[in-house]
Amino acid sequence: MNELGITLNRYLWQQHQQLKQPSELSMLFGQMGFAAKILSREISRAALVGLLGLVGEKNATGDAQKKLDVFGNETVIAAFSQTGLVAAIASEELDEVQFIDCGNEAQYILCIDPLDGSSNTDTGSPVGTIFGIYRRNSRGNCATEEDALRQGTELVAAGYVLYGTSTVLVYTCGNGVNGFTLDPNLGEFLLSHANIRAPEEGKVYSANLSYYREWHPHTQKFVDHLSDRQTLRYTGALVADVHRSLLEGGIYFYPPTDKHEEGKLRLLYECAPLAFVVEQAGGSASTGKQRILDIQAQSIHQRSPLVIGSHRTVALYETFLKTGSSG
Repeated sequence: MNELGITLNRYLWQQHQQLKQPSELSMLFGQMGFAAKILSREISRAALVGLLGLVGEKNATGDAQKKLDVFGNETVIAAFSQTGLVAAIASEELDEVQFIDCGNEAQYILCIDPLDGSSNTDTGSPVGTIFGIYRRNSRGNCATEEDALRQGTELVAAGYVLYGTSTVLVYTCGNGVNGFTLDPNLGEFLLSHANIRAPEEGKVYSANLSYYREWHPHTQKFVDHLSDRQTLRYTGALVADVHRSLLEGGIYFYPPTDKHEEGKLRLLYECAPLAFVVEQAGGSASTGKQRILDIQAQSIHQRSPLVIGSHRTVALYETFLKTGSSG
């Protein structure tokens, strides 16, 4: 039985002992926790150490890079490159897959958005980290780009870190979802949210309504339907909005527009990892027409629409998109 307050490392050891969770995955989650501690510290004091603002460049997906984006990417790569377990990293901040080691037959591929919602950093609003872990398909010493181009159904682990009023790390290895809150005095992540289950329905929806006029008429009707029944909450940070839906019930959606016909969010390191987490907690994740985890990635920075959250509300979105009504 899970006990609230136990450390992340102790919990990972219990999972290894009781559920035969591979020790390598426990080590990788330990490193994610380590990187999250560094990021949490630097985000909290960014205004004091010159880490706010832009670096004057754009990342691989065309978004303006913040100084914290670059710092986050460097922190993650440093944390995982020394483990001997990660063969390659696909990151929002890298043009191509970065191959870590071709000498030790490392068996895992990391797909990561080091700092989701970085436009929030200058105002002290919530931001996050999203990550997914795959097992390599290729053989031999060196990984290939194809090792990262996968379906979400092949994920062996995924999770996110929310940096807000507290720092929370949520993860799954395919046997449930648990959350850990960072105690800054102890410097440890402690189990705070055991066996998270997403409510079937919720009272909150999250979407950037400034794009309302650009959405499909059926999506507009869905929004109109929700507006009479639920409350809008939108932070501009994907992790924060999905986390709320996961705990309290609700839905987050980012539909396609004429400008972004394939959606705006990235499949490999945003949509698929969050979909894996939410499904493991009893929720759903869809493009509006197709299950997110069933999509085969064709490129590292492939985009996708995303509808994620409580199972019944996601199903209602799909019904609206197909018929223009609730039934």
